[in-house]
Amino acid sequence: MGDNIWLDDRDAVRTPMQWNPDRNAGFSNADPGKLYLPVIQSLVYNYSMANVEAEAAHSGSLLRWTRQILSVRRNHPAFGLGDFKHVPADHEVVLAYMRDLREDNPEGEDAESILCVFNLSQHPVATTLDIPEYAGRGLRDVFGGQPFPGIGADGSLTLTLGSHDFFWLRIRSTGSTGSSPYTQAIPVLSIEG
Repeated sequence: MGDNIWLDDRDAVRTPMQWNPDRNAGFSNADPGKLYLPVIQSLVYNYSMANVEAEAAHSGSLLRWTRQILSVRRNHPAFGLGDFKHVPADHEVVLAYMRDLREDNPEGEDAESILCVFNLSQHPVATTLDIPEYAGRGLRDVFGGQPFPGIGADGSLTLTLGSHDFFWLRIRSTGSTGSSPYTQAIPVLSIEG
């Protein structure tokens, strides 16, 4: 949301939480003059339009997207517990890394490997990654479980990413033929205006 630049110091970002379009943004039923800081009144971020209730009702909102992406992270312990390994990409605007949770992890979680690939550019890009230790393995998208083309026998993987796009791909175990146990709707963030 927008900052109230007329407030001193960090108060500009400490305005009352905008819960709904009700009086004082649903933050308090007190007289507006008694609030520690005023609610945001700007044209774009006015509490009657930008609030938690409105975000929760809109399927493509940032709030919904954030909740879905956090759910995916919770369902895949490799994100929080797995080893981090940078994966070199053949394109300078691509960031790729692996999160590996080994079988003998102290938390007792199931082993899993997740390949994370990000296009940091505003332009679509095709990139080839070299991950020979996973040669011949299958890939599944962690958001919906859709299969992706597998890693080549030589360990190479070519992906095309859209503008500021990313993939989180679960690397299937050797000989794994089942579908992903994590099947969630793919979070889509839509920006209006």
